[in-house]
Amino acid sequence: MILAIHLSLAQVAATLALVAIAAAVSGWQRADLERDIAVATFRSFLQLTAIGYVIKLIFDQNKLIFVLALIAAMVIFGAFTARRRARRVPGAFWPLLIALALAGTATLALVVALGVFQARARYLVPVGGMVIGNAMTAAAVALNRLGDDIADAAPQIEATLALGATAGQAMRPILQRSLRSGMIPLIDSTKTTGLIFFPGTMVGMLLAGAAPIDAVRLQLTLLYVLLGSVALAALTAVLLAYRNFFTSAHQLREPC
Repeated sequence: MILAIHLSLAQVAATLALVAIAAAVSGWQRADLERDIAVATFRSFLQLTAIGYVIKLIFDQNKLIFVLALIAAMVIFGAFTARRRARRVPGAFWPLLIALALAGTATLALVVALGVFQARARYLVPVGGMVIGNAMTAAAVALNRLGDDIADAAPQIEATLALGATAGQAMRPILQRSLRSGMIPLIDSTKTTGLIFFPGTMVGMLLAGAAPIDAVRLQLTLLYVLLGSVALAALTAVLLAYRNFFTSAHQLREPC
């Protein structure tokens, strides 16, 4: 039986003591992170409170159009956010937008078609948020590695092109490394699940009173869903973005 957990604002505010510890450690060691900690704490409160009311409205309405609108907003915001980490990749926004949209829609459509989750707001919104969030991180890391590697290996790429290779052939090793960079963090996290840490979904269900086995099954389902979506997002972003480094004649543009 899943029980509702109701925390008062006073209980939430009490946890600010731990935030104060973080700020104190920063001040003691002169890490100069106190302002960042304060801003992060304030922004998280505002953002989560706002999204909480939005999600409540969507849950109450339970209409697919509202769910799709929220997921579209997540995709757009995620693409803008990820673009900041891919500054060396020209025109990174559109590859990221397409990658996140594809990962989100394909993954959600598949889990609904397989009967894993119902096509209801209560399932699609949180799962979609997890999928897009993890896909955003993977795509951003992959493109960041892509931009760095192309800048570092520009002479080798040009030499390979001069020998008659196409842009795709010259880029293959770099594309492979970029894809690995985007996927490895989640793969490593999945390997240690249950040994070093308990994932958030499982912890949330256990705190809510769910049976441990039920919590484990849901967490495993989400982990496997995320692995697929992360791979799809990283691959799509890399394959679309690397073309922006080349002219139509397969010549390498000046790295950013």
